Amino acid sequence: MTEPGPTREEIDTLIGIASRVPDHGKLGPWRFLVFEGEVRQEISMFLADLWASENDSDDARQKIERTRFTRAPLVIAVVSTVTPDHKIPVWEQVLSAGAACQNLVLGAQAMGYASNWLTEWYCYHPKAQKKLGLSEHERVAGFIHIGSSEDEPVERVRPVPQVDRWNG
Repeated sequence: MTEPGPTREEIDTLIGIASRVPDHGKLGPWRFLVFEGEVRQEISMFLADLWASENDSDDARQKIERTRFTRAPLVIAVVSTVTPDHKIPVWEQVLSAGAACQNLVLGAQAMGYASNWLTEWYCYHPKAQKKLGLSEHERVAGFIHIGSSEDEPVERVRPVPQVDRWNG
């Protein structure tokens, strides 16, 4: 993905689109972290250093880690912020965060941008979660990368959906 990415006004619109999801109990069980500009390089370098401190890696892998957040002009993390012990089940709260991710992807594409929903090792790493400011009951539902593209997306092979007709 390349520049240009969404403008500030478009980002606000995308966040609004992402927030229009099922939200039983009106809990708003998600929040958004926006990565744009220089902060993308800063978080990429943090992740590269974290990876290198715990893994053997060659130059190619280090390049991957150093460019995690610079491959698109905009990255939005959707953070699932469940309220435990609430009458609304945790599962429904987590699904709401997933729906927010999907709405971001579709909203960006409807605006003419390319988008990609990624989860990687750093979604689950305690030190990365701490760096992102996640609390005990928060998890990254996805990092949505958004930008421009000159190429048409290549469709990947998808499994055949299983459809059963319920007959009682």
